[in-house]
Amino acid sequence: MKRFVWAITLLAFIAVPALRAQATQSTQVHDASALKPPVGSRVAIVEFEDMECPRCAAVNPILKDAAEKYNIPWVRHDFPLRMHVWSFDAAVDARWFDTKSKKIGDEFRDAVFANQPSIETKPDLRAFAEKFAQQHGIGFPFVVDPQGKLAAAVKADYALGMRIGIEHTPTAWIVTNKATGTPYAEILDFNNLYQMIDQALADTSGEANHSASHTHHAR
Repeated sequence: MKRFVWAITLLAFIAVPALRAQATQSTQVHDASALKPPVGSRVAIVEFEDMECPRCAAVNPILKDAAEKYNIPWVRHDFPLRMHVWSFDAAVDARWFDTKSKKIGDEFRDAVFANQPSIETKPDLRAFAEKFAQQHGIGFPFVVDPQGKLAAAVKADYALGMRIGIEHTPTAWIVTNKATGTPYAEILDFNNLYQMIDQALADTSGEANHSASHTHHAR
């Protein structure tokens, strides 16, 4: 029954009108310190996600495709909602795979989102993680986080999201290195994602020229 309900929910979120209305109000940002691209990047996507969230699963391939198409960073933060049974554990597992390589960690996140309907319980998640590790030639440990360091990192991401003012998942922004104005814009309509990135790249073209000029003179 749960899988049927989940499937109906996911279909509703995948529908274009639902994605357009997935966040009816913009997030009131209280702390924007994390809403900036990594050093050396003009534009990036910053997302706070819950790995058990159907909406997050629906937009995950959209964000992945956009990041690859534009070759811009996609900064993924954990924001596991307390109502979800296994999302926190999944975030910890993903960070364990990150310790092998960030690429494998992100592949695990993508795989979980793609297979959400088959993961109902924590034992289901454990079995999925073990199979994923085996497919990648990795031994998955019996105790994933014995010292609690990975769990602490997940909690730190959640605390960061709370400081920003996040109230739902997914919450995502296009962030820029603009020195003036507001350097970030929340993605409220994922159908407009490419247009938002195009605009951000256009708005920061001067920043790129300035950086290149500064580098030339520094030589």
